[in-house]
Amino acid sequence: MSMIRKRTAILVAGGPAPGINSVIGAATIRSILSGSEVIGIKDGFHWIMQGDISHVVPLTIEEVSRIHFRGGSYIGIARDNPTKNPKHLENTVTSLLRLNVNQLITIGGDDTAYSAYRVEQVADGRVRVAHVPKTIDNDLSLPGTISTFGFQTARHLGVEIVKNIMTDARTTSRWYFVITMGRKAGHLALGIGKSAGATLTMIPEEFGDKKIKFKQLVDILVGAMIKRLSYGRYDGVAIIAEGLLEKLDPEDFEKIVNTERDAHDNIRLAEISFGDILKQAVQNRLGEFGIKITVVSKNIGYELRCADPIPFDMEYCRDLGFMAAKFLHDGGSGALVSVQDGRFVPMYFKKIIDPKTKRMQIRMVDIKSESYIVAQRYMIRLNHEDFDDAHELAKYAATTGISLEDFREQFEYIVRDATVDHGGKDGLAIQDKGNSNKKVSK
Repeated sequence: MSMIRKRTAILVAGGPAPGINSVIGAATIRSILSGSEVIGIKDGFHWIMQGDISHVVPLTIEEVSRIHFRGGSYIGIARDNPTKNPKHLENTVTSLLRLNVNQLITIGGDDTAYSAYRVEQVADGRVRVAHVPKTIDNDLSLPGTISTFGFQTARHLGVEIVKNIMTDARTTSRWYFVITMGRKAGHLALGIGKSAGATLTMIPEEFGDKKIKFKQLVDILVGAMIKRLSYGRYDGVAIIAEGLLEKLDPEDFEKIVNTERDAHDNIRLAEISFGDILKQAVQNRLGEFGIKITVVSKNIGYELRCADPIPFDMEYCRDLGFMAAKFLHDGGSGALVSVQDGRFVPMYFKKIIDPKTKRMQIRMVDIKSESYIVAQRYMIRLNHEDFDDAHELAKYAATTGISLEDFREQFEYIVRDATVDHGGKDGLAIQDKGNSNKKVSK
């Protein structure tokens, strides 16, 4: 009696992240050496959920042995969601069986994890499934401080971009508002801002569970600019997480944006010109005080997603790909692959996916951690100490050309209502205040 030959399929869904090809390469090599054929399913679930099995490619050791150096996805990627329509989910499983696939490795974020979970359930033992978590947002609930793959590369390259922007800002005496990816959490924004020593970083977590008014975001930025200007500096760089859009008061959100949602019902944040919207509002607010400062908005995200991975992600992702293939070869199924303290630990779908939200729990930045406290003390933005120090407050009021009482009335609410206190005199000492002979334009 001949043994049934194993056939492993690999697919990538969601958005790109550096390291995808490292996972594909390692998983392919490990699977083949374990006696399995390997195919790549092109463009995520897009074709197979329609019952189309023609968009597949055989993967060999020779073809994939060097792809771990490169960004992007060797087999493409798509955001199509097979779980929204029962027929699409059925087609997905049927397509895999028609392809003689009995092992599936999915690479993606929390939405893809749920799709993998549902495919494994419907397949009912006929297809074993392992999922490799990726996102540059670093917001999947992995244990401790374990990164999602792609995050470290995205942070590294983001810092390189911001470093140059900071030099340009100082050279040209202008401010930059840099919008970074991060749908719910501010890990990438904070990682870039803290590493680069940006003037300030704004993330959703600092506002707790509260919805925020757009005016509050504007006044936080304006307050930071006034504070810095009072020390003669016309330049600065603010790192702003795009996830702040989803924290906005619904009424404010509807007023300033009009956008569609993707196949997983996520707002297409990248299509909203958040930086330009903030820039215009901030310049209008500064204009109320007769202050003219050039502001440039810059989105970074697409530049990071398909970058060549740094060595950390090359190694990390090859470990993940190897472990995913080994897990399936050893008879495992229905789990997300994680490496904890150098050891493989399967995180089973039924334990980590919320049946109500149909997603993994989101990991947010811990604003009570010492790591975040260090970040906030380096920032230059208005804080409680400023409003307790009459000398400092008088300088800010003089910069805006209004009375101390008026300044307090207009800006104290942003620190009074804050979940955390930011900056302080530490930030002023750490970041060069500089000197300038320029006069505020009144």
